[in-house]
Parts: sequence; C-alpha cells; structure tokens
Amino acid sequence: MTLSKAFVEWLEVDEDQAGQRLDNFLQGYLKGVPKSHVYRLLRSGEVRVNSKRADPSYRLQRQDRLRIPPVRRTIPEKEGVVLPLPISLRSEILHEDEGLLVLNKPAGVAVHGGSGIRLGVIEQLRQDRPEARFLELVHRLDRDTSGLLLVAKKRAVLVALHESLRHNRMEKSYLALVQGQFPQARQHVRLPLHKYMTASGERRVVIHAEGKPSETLFTRLRTWPEATLLEARLLTGRTHQIRVHLAHLGFPIAGDDKYGNHEWNHQLTRLGLKRMFLHAARLSFVHPLDQRSLVFEAPLPPALIQILTRLTGSGEEPLPAPAGRVRQKQE
Repeated sequence: MTLSKAFVEWLEVDEDQAGQRLDNFLQGYLKGVPKSHVYRLLRSGEVRVNSKRADPSYRLQRQDRLRIPPVRRTIPEKEGVVLPLPISLRSEILHEDEGLLVLNKPAGVAVHGGSGIRLGVIEQLRQDRPEARFLELVHRLDRDTSGLLLVAKKRAVLVALHESLRHNRMEKSYLALVQGQFPQARQHVRLPLHKYMTASGERRVVIHAEGKPSETLFTRLRTWPEATLLEARLLTGRTHQIRVHLAHLGFPIAGDDKYGNHEWNHQLTRLGLKRMFLHAARLSFVHPLDQRSLVFEAPLPPALIQILTRLTGSGEEPLPAPAGRVRQKQE
C-alpha cells in the first residue's frame, strides 16, 4: 500500500527526539521511504531545520522546528496489523516505569531482528506498543543467554545509562557453568578482544593484542569434579566477552556452540542441557530520572538449576534460590 502526504509537515523536536542525528530521525519517521530518497530530500534542501538547510549528521536540539516535504510512503499491508506481545515475553516484564523497562529474557529469543530473525525483543515491544514514542535497547544479550535486559523509554534515559556503562557505574553480573575446576576463588581477567567476520559472514571474537581493552571479574561459586559455577562481573561490555575470556583461559562455557568444547557439550545434552549455560543474573544502577539506586536480580531458570542438581547427584537445589522470581530494591 502506498500513502501520499500532499502537504508539508511541521514538527517540533521534543526531549525524547533531541540528540538524534537528523538522517536517523527521518529514516524512522518516514517509514516506507527508501533511505536513498531520504538523503535526496536532505541534499536538495527540502528538509529544513529552523528554516535552514541542515547536514544529515546534525544533532537535533529540543524545540528545533522541522519542515518535512510532501512524500510518498510505501507501507506493507501487514504493518497495520498489530500482533500482541507473546505471553512468554509479556509475563517476563519485571519492572516498568516512565523511563525504563526491565525484562527477564528467555534463552533462544534474540534481542533484535536480523540474520533471518524477523522480530527480536525490541521489535516485538514496539509492535505491541504502537503508541510508544521511544523504545531502545540499553544493552544486548546473546540469543542463547537468558536474564536481565534493559529497555529505555526515553532518549535521556538511554543516554544516561549508556554513560553509566561507559564509566563502569552499572554493575552487570552473570552466572556461567564452565568445564573443569576453576583454580582461583577470584580472578580479574584483562584480555583485549578483536571482533571480525568470517568468510561465511559469521561474527567471531578473538584475543588480540590490538583488540579493545576488556575486563571481567570472575568469582568461583561452586565446583564439581568436571565443572565450576562462576559469577562473571563485566567491567567492560564487549561482544562475547565472557565467552571468549573463559574459552581462552581453558574453561569454556557449557553449551557454547561457538567457543566451547563440542565433545563436552554433547555429554551435557545427556543431562538435559539444551542451551548455553550463561545467565544475566544481576543489574545494579542509579535510575537517571529520580536517582534511586536500583538492584534487579533474576534467579537461574529451572532448566539450568536442574543441570546443577544432576551434577550434584542429589534431589536438592545446589544453590539457594532468591526469594521471589525477581527482586527489585532501593538501596
């Protein structure tokens, strides 16, 4: 379906739109318009900011006045159909306020679309909430990683939380089951990571002297003859950081099909492990809007607790489960 707006639109930039590049804003606002046409409108000067031409890289300011020329938009027929958020995701919304949303993401669900995945968590949220003016991922989790995921509902919140991540003011802790007996009770790992694409288009990460600085703090929680349960606190947030650091140390994560031990993974399937044993268990940060110190905790999913129970060889849970499914507290 093609819609044609035969009139000029005038928009005033609000606080949620401020800070975006002009070209990125237009691509989101003019849905269905080819990217090449958006840049053509900018080059021709048909798009104006405060009655002047503007560069595509211009950062919008609050109360800027935008002129959007008449433009034809091609919108797929299905776009008008809003599908409800799957119950599996809706029930995992742990906290929501005017600035942010906290999800306990299940394993096997991508955080965003791409690589053959039409809808990830963020696309499903936007589709479920067509009235929402702003929804953006604060950080990402691998598809096979479960646990706590932050979504910003205001641009100011997104910017502030990204600043907290950059300056290590947000605590992110994971639980990982690794092969072998981890020798140290606590180990601070500093290993630079380099990201690249294989010839087949697969994203990979390796330890490399010219890579980006990466730090992880590992704490040993429990050991078995063939495995160790670790807490991994991210001090930087690089792609596949925990997975690559542990694999390099010789303690690959259980079920990791990219950096793990395939023979051991195959053995673990007999215990019922059908995913990577990596879970985002704890987030601690200051809320950008009211400056509350918040802590969110998500216990291990039952399927992962079952694996630990089978390693232990008893009917008891090997670790005490947190009170309630998820805790949020003010410190």
